[in-house]
Amino acid sequence: MGFYTNLKRVMQIFMMVFMVLAPTHAQSAPLRIVATTTQATDLIHILTNGVSDQYIHITGLMGAGVDPHLYKPTVADIEAMNQADMIVYSGLHLEGQFDAVFESVSQRGVKIHRLAQPVIDAGYVLKFDENGIATDDPHFWFDPRNWALATQALADRLADIDPIHAAIYLANAKAYIAQLDAFYAWGVEAMHQVPAELRYIVTSHDAFRYFGDAFGWTMVGIQGISTASEVGVGDIQAVVNFVIEKNIPVIFVESSVPPATIRAVQEAVISNGGRVNVGVRELYSDAMGEPDTFGGTYIGMIAANIYTLLQSYQLAGVELTIPEWNALVMPTPPDELFEIN
Repeated sequence: MGFYTNLKRVMQIFMMVFMVLAPTHAQSAPLRIVATTTQATDLIHILTNGVSDQYIHITGLMGAGVDPHLYKPTVADIEAMNQADMIVYSGLHLEGQFDAVFESVSQRGVKIHRLAQPVIDAGYVLKFDENGIATDDPHFWFDPRNWALATQALADRLADIDPIHAAIYLANAKAYIAQLDAFYAWGVEAMHQVPAELRYIVTSHDAFRYFGDAFGWTMVGIQGISTASEVGVGDIQAVVNFVIEKNIPVIFVESSVPPATIRAVQEAVISNGGRVNVGVRELYSDAMGEPDTFGGTYIGMIAANIYTLLQSYQLAGVELTIPEWNALVMPTPPDELFEIN
């Protein structure tokens, strides 16, 4: 008995020493996070600000101007997701080519986080009638109030996965949500400068319903909610008729969608004796701008769209005043955003 008692005691001591010396997950290897869209990547960077690269490694899959509806994961993307501890994606079938990959990696224990989940849970998902079928509109991030929900939910998930840095994630979320609230208030004031009867956003595809819902405008798209859908002559003619009937002064090209259909609408309106301008610059829709630019951030993306809309309406002869930027909201719009022809 003495031998086995001593052996048991030695094993207990060994395990105690091992537990003390063995590094935790956060100490031995970084938390590997893969984000699909540019918006998801931006949010992850904001929430993990202040956590050393030693503990967090972030990989963004889609670049500036990439259409997530059509994007197919590359071999490198699949490898990154296979090696990830966590994948953050937008959801509501925005990344339609990723479903099989998500299912495969989740079976191996990779944590999958859907940014749209709190919006779904709150009942804020907008529906779109596509060929008689009620379809979820995946562009929920265009309402800053929805993005605030997504921010808090992701911070809570990160805090649960990595409790060592929980305070940082939660503090970053609180500060960012305060900025989103201030930004939303600025946006409402700005977008209401245009008379109600002219508040229409005519674009290539139906990406801006949440944006319109947030700021009191109506979205009119040539295509449906996905750029994968086909565009017919009837689709273009319907928008042409609408623009002429409502006397809409401006239509807009999107950064992630070729301009051909919008140009076709403009030409058809003009050929029918009407007049309509194309916006002073492209609108950001499914993807943000280049990294390290104003439009390469979530707030910058939405703000740039607001400036583009209002400046375009100004040039079309609509009298309005764009309110001054709230200095508490970051990043600050660059000077070139105010340089219009």
